[in-house]
Amino acid sequence: MGRILLRIGLGLVVALALVYVGDWAVWRIRVALGGGMGSVVVSTIVVASLKGNKEEYYPQGTQTVACSKSIFPQVGGGACWWAQRHPEVDVRY
Repeated sequence: MGRILLRIGLGLVVALALVYVGDWAVWRIRVALGGGMGSVVVSTIVVASLKGNKEEYYPQGTQTVACSKSIFPQVGGGACWWAQRHPEVDVRY
């Protein structure tokens, strides 16, 4: 039973690695053709912790962030599908 679980786990890791490499390759081709990056407008809110488990919110306005048009995040930026679904960024101090 342990051998079967080990093979399943190893198969899942290999499959995930192949999907990541394929996503990266498709993204690199898109970048070479001029369409691999996008931008999303997000609003930023700074959250400051106070005494008594209270928080104070400071809206910082909106800004445009660069994102990759891929399944996984590439070059330090998030994926565009993720950034579009999470248009508010909380910075906690």
